[in-house]
Amino acid sequence: MSSIVVSGDTSGAITIAAPAVSGTTTLTLPTTSGTVITTGSTFGGTGPAFSAYLSSQQTISSATWTKVQCNTEDFDTNSNYDNATNYRFTPTVAGYYQINVSVNAQASTGVVTRVICAIYKNGSIYRRKGDISALYGTTGSDVVYCNGSTDYIEMYGYIATTGTATINASEGSTAFSGAMIRSA
Repeated sequence: MSSIVVSGDTSGAITIAAPAVSGTTTLTLPTTSGTVITTGSTFGGTGPAFSAYLSSQQTISSATWTKVQCNTEDFDTNSNYDNATNYRFTPTVAGYYQINVSVNAQASTGVVTRVICAIYKNGSIYRRKGDISALYGTTGSDVVYCNGSTDYIEMYGYIATTGTATINASEGSTAFSGAMIRSA
């Protein structure tokens, strides 16, 4: 197998090696400067990511959109999720983010007649997800572009009941997460 080795000015080297199979393989480099991403690169995994859940039940008004206060973090790789005051994700890197929401509802009195969860961007509804008539919960996800400076993402829930509406708490029932999947 043939290879080309390019040595760095002070240390390190890059080796380009041909595969040990017959035929011709072409490697085309871009005409602009930048980072070449390979199958071994971890670029997609280097952006902000977080996962949080509601750790105690949240009582809300029936049939009213309410911000879900996911207050316990599983992880927050870049300190972009506020789990104490605004309960929002404000990524500091521009790009496309996979956002996941789940709301689990119950009626402490009465019966749950409708459960909806939604992804909000900059204080307004971006995508409404999982509109169901059920006693349990609903989930949803979407890809959202964030500019890396002023955009923020929140999770809202809507529970219609014949009594008192409660968002159930625990890692497995009500959660909010997101991760960068591609740069801008």
